[in-house]
Amino acid sequence: MRWKALLKTIPPGTASLKTVTLRTALICLLVAPVPLLAAGTAAAADPVSLTSGFYSNPDSGPAVWVRTNPSDSRAARIQSAIASQPIARWFANESAGIGPAVSSYVGAADSHDKLPVLVAYDIPGRDACGGESSGGAGSVAAYRTWISTFAAAVGTHPAVVVIEPDALSDFSCLTSAQISDRLAMLSYATQMFQQKAPNTWAYLDAGHTNWVDPATMASRLRSAGVANIRGFSLNVSNFYTTPSSETYGNSINSALGNTSHFVVDTSRNGNGSNGEWCNPAGRKLGVTPRVGGAEDLLLWVKTPGNSDGQCGVAPTVPAGQFSPDLAVRLIDGT
Repeated sequence: MRWKALLKTIPPGTASLKTVTLRTALICLLVAPVPLLAAGTAAAADPVSLTSGFYSNPDSGPAVWVRTNPSDSRAARIQSAIASQPIARWFANESAGIGPAVSSYVGAADSHDKLPVLVAYDIPGRDACGGESSGGAGSVAAYRTWISTFAAAVGTHPAVVVIEPDALSDFSCLTSAQISDRLAMLSYATQMFQQKAPNTWAYLDAGHTNWVDPATMASRLRSAGVANIRGFSLNVSNFYTTPSSETYGNSINSALGNTSHFVVDTSRNGNGSNGEWCNPAGRKLGVTPRVGGAEDLLLWVKTPGNSDGQCGVAPTVPAGQFSPDLAVRLIDGT
């Protein structure tokens, strides 16, 4: 990390008071990296400034496909356009345990001085409306344990975390009791990241511009504890343009009465939306991940080439499985 490298540049031995003071301050950061903040604030250290660019997962679906299919005529294009890019890693009910899986991932990123983007995706009743990615933790108690372990595993590592895509958007497919439980679980999740992951920017997912009206979404975000974290995410796994997402995000903030930060998934929004969400034809890669703009970050949250489900132009490819055909379609916009 940058502050570790800076400490090494200060030579031991005789030093001025200014140098000693700097060394002492840096040692304090190493011993106690948690920012000195008033209790209950949503502030966190800036993970962007603590790292030197986004982390590219060497074991993403497209990266693994390229490695195992080097002679395929599509491999070079997929490597250049997709596999080499920093893409979020999604975590659900990891077979090896969520704690070790998350800890290993953020540790690998930190060892390269890079910023990892993670997605927490295990809430009970997941994908209640779409159904293609259904599942999640078996109970409220199980989810609380899972998300607490997730946040603790991130710990003081710099990270960006998107919390539960679609969870605040698909209330129409839940009972009132399920909605109440979900809001409580999400609020607990925000508290866990606030308490256990001080160098993380966490974002509650807020769907996309054509799903829930801004005032309603603002109310849901407030109930789910958005004030505890950095802000909210938009357009995850969808296709709406960045400008339309910015407009939606600003409208949500107006309804919230504050200026929560937001991020936009640009992985597949290069051609905008045609109104379909499940492997639609004619979509295209969006701008690559970067810092800034009207948003905090532009991210590739969805892995380009991963299927949305057995639908659209990939009727035989299950949700989450990488398809080189889908990847090439996104590269070409076909």
